[in-house]
Amino acid sequence: MSSAGTTERADLPFIKRLVTAEQLPTVIATVILSTLIISFRPFQPAGADLTGDGGDIVNQIGFGGLGALSLASLLTFVDRRVLSALLSPWWLLLLGFLFLSILNTPAPAATMRSAAFSLIGILSMAAVLTLPRTADAFCRVLVVAGFTIVALSYLGLIIVPGAAIHQAGEVESQHAGLWRGVFTHKNIAGPVMASLSFAGIYLWRRGWRRAGGLLFVAAMFFVLHTGSKTTAGTVPLAGLLIALPGLFGLRLLVPILVVTTVCGMAVATLGIVFIEPVRQLASVLAPDLTYTGRTSLWAFAGEMLAKRPWTGYGFENFWLTQTVFTADHPFDRAWDVRGAVHGHNSYMDVAIAMGLPALGVAIIAFIAAPLRDYMRVPPYRENVFLADFFMMIVVFALLNGFLESFFFRRADPVWMFFVMAALGLRLVARFAVPGHARRQM
Repeated sequence: MSSAGTTERADLPFIKRLVTAEQLPTVIATVILSTLIISFRPFQPAGADLTGDGGDIVNQIGFGGLGALSLASLLTFVDRRVLSALLSPWWLLLLGFLFLSILNTPAPAATMRSAAFSLIGILSMAAVLTLPRTADAFCRVLVVAGFTIVALSYLGLIIVPGAAIHQAGEVESQHAGLWRGVFTHKNIAGPVMASLSFAGIYLWRRGWRRAGGLLFVAAMFFVLHTGSKTTAGTVPLAGLLIALPGLFGLRLLVPILVVTTVCGMAVATLGIVFIEPVRQLASVLAPDLTYTGRTSLWAFAGEMLAKRPWTGYGFENFWLTQTVFTADHPFDRAWDVRGAVHGHNSYMDVAIAMGLPALGVAIIAFIAAPLRDYMRVPPYRENVFLADFFMMIVVFALLNGFLESFFFRRADPVWMFFVMAALGLRLVARFAVPGHARRQM
């Protein structure tokens, strides 16, 4: 949170008082967060094309305007020291790999238009984090945006059930009856609602009991109806990994527990494909374990990555391209990879797009750096509560990333929450967060 400019002087001109007041930045942050998560085209199961020529003009203009609003707000309201704190060297290096991966495509200009939405999302989340001047202001952002997202999703079940609920006539008919709300798929709705449940826990801990409790219950009830057992199980796991050590004064255990859990998830998913002893053990204990066919995607991606391990295939230049369509495909593969929109594994898709060196940087930026920031958080009440909230989202996203792809995936709501949490940890590790605004006469 940005603590710069929290005072409001009575002798300032009206316009300047408005610019320096707490309310306007908070309102802007609320609008940005709500719009990013809901998008300009809610209740569209097929999704909207954000890639450029012939794409969805509403989304293109809308997100372009959102990026402009975010940039103008950052330059107008936010202290320069806070902005500079967001410039993580690991993130900058990773963005450098992203740029190189864009050049490593047949049409860099078109690919850049697609990548621009992810960059706009990062910029916008930076605004959401830094515009609220106090913890109270940030809570208001979470309450208004959170209940707007949840309310619209529940309202959609009644008003537009064909869009808000998976239908039997769709390609993935096995998902019929499962809730997706304003989102394109249950696998997006579930993680978003999980993130909002963590927001409910944070609000509860800060004393916003009614709002926090209601948001947690409403979000988790929705998660259960998305049919995502992984999400439903990961939410309490992520919460306990962060909350329990703190309750017993053992916050130093958090990095150990998180790294152990993430490594365990890696072995349990990618390990059964790429680590021979694990694969043999899985074939004996759980011979039918394929994570709904995902292991076929990972095996194919691994074979293709071995051909271009250093550079990958370029940003969004692999799945649904001739590279995949013209490759050799065994007839007995559990998943026809030619129809896969992504690899259902965020880590594999980073490697496929940018190469193994980029994956190494991503592991540092997404896992090591947040954990380091978490351990550097000063022992102030507001900082600790916010750090726990952000860390819960980070841990949940890291685990969810082994079964879904969202890293740098345009304006994907799951990616947006992860960006907010990772950057948020940088801020709370470096600045004291005021709980309430202090006004001067």
